[in-house]
Amino acid sequence: MPVFSSPEALRAAINQDLGPSEWLVVDQERIDRFAQATEDSQWIHVDPGRATNGPFGSTIAHGFLTLSLLPRLIRDYYMIEGAAMTINYGLDRVRFVTPVPVDARVRARSAIVEVTDVAASVQVKLRTTIELEGADRPAAIVDGVTRIHFAE
Repeated sequence: MPVFSSPEALRAAINQDLGPSEWLVVDQERIDRFAQATEDSQWIHVDPGRATNGPFGSTIAHGFLTLSLLPRLIRDYYMIEGAAMTINYGLDRVRFVTPVPVDARVRARSAIVEVTDVAASVQVKLRTTIELEGADRPAAIVDGVTRIHFAE
């Protein structure tokens, strides 16, 4: 697993493949917990009986649930070491390409696409594809932005 301990190491890894992560099952319990936490209980997510006759044939994960799995998936294939602070700075682009049906397995792979100096930190743009097992298209494509302040 790559370990990045400096801005130079991050820059040296631009456009290199990182990943994939291990497969992760998105089961109904996870979907229900997310619905409770976000107060988004739309039937396509939490009503298996009704969803059977819906447009997807089963319940599906919330797009934001899929997105929120990024920290869990990414930690499988790279680490930042020696950082005094790491901050999730935001997202530049997110596309939910394919719905994630209940009990599907997802995994992620990424590439660092940009490393920029910002004050005493570096800003890293990471393009991540969340793959859906057995699907021709990914579940999501995400350009996430992180600011890392390395200890001096």
